Amino acid sequence: MRTLSAEETAAALPWGALVEALLQMFERERRGEAHASPRTSVALAAGGVMLLMPAADLRFAALKTVTVHAANAARGLPVVQCNVTLMDATTGTRLLAMDGNVLTARRTAALSLAAAIRAGRTGTARMLLIGAGVQACAHAEAFAQVWGIRRLEIHARTQAHAEELARRMRSLDVDASAVADLAVAAKEADLIVAATSSQDPVVPPQVRPDATVIAVGAYRADMAEVPPELVRRSAVFVDTLEGARGEAGDLIRAGIDWSAVQAFCNASPAREGRPVLVKTVGHALWDLAAAQLAYANRQQWQQ
Repeated sequence: MRTLSAEETAAALPWGALVEALLQMFERERRGEAHASPRTSVALAAGGVMLLMPAADLRFAALKTVTVHAANAARGLPVVQCNVTLMDATTGTRLLAMDGNVLTARRTAALSLAAAIRAGRTGTARMLLIGAGVQACAHAEAFAQVWGIRRLEIHARTQAHAEELARRMRSLDVDASAVADLAVAAKEADLIVAATSSQDPVVPPQVRPDATVIAVGAYRADMAEVPPELVRRSAVFVDTLEGARGEAGDLIRAGIDWSAVQAFCNASPAREGRPVLVKTVGHALWDLAAAQLAYANRQQWQQ
């Protein structure tokens, strides 16, 4: 079994092909040809936790293993360590192991693009990015390459981090800048991506009526990046209804009408005249889709 480094994992998951792989996985999920078990959590020593996320379709199976040790920061070690293993579903043969941190960052950004496409959105002129961490960087790169964004504004809690990401994106020929006035930027952007760890809303409530808002940072029921008033007036799309009901604090806090929420696999394009809200909390099927793509691209890392 070959193990891909972080650099090899990134190279095996080009943005455009990864978006298409996720769209195809939505269809397999809709047809009942792919499934994932609930995430399993195992307590570890020193307050750590291990998370296991399995998924399978008719050809492949994948297992993501994540360990989280908050005390590692003081030890100079990574807090989150992750790997994804791809297997042949028929024989159980281990085929490929990948850097899970890189795979997660790339598939999450590509998932935002795939979800926006399912919601009927196909491009953007002006993007506002809230956050400047790993996920923010991945989203900036993904939307720049796939949608060719012309204008990118970045707002972060630490201005220097926003400016650093803006410089990086300018090196990729994107007209990017750090902005301080979040409310003004939100009113002008047609795409807003929130990728923060905030427990309280960071997206301003006033956005364009045709805005697409993508929230990927809040991952617990007590966290929210999008204010309730904006959630309630938006057409809402989620990666899975089961996961969103338990973990999407943005939607839980808003008291959303779940009967109106669409899962990606069954989604129809939103009607015009109201914002679109895409909320993701993560699912093992998306890791499976990414791992399959990396394996399909194996010739480039076998050379």
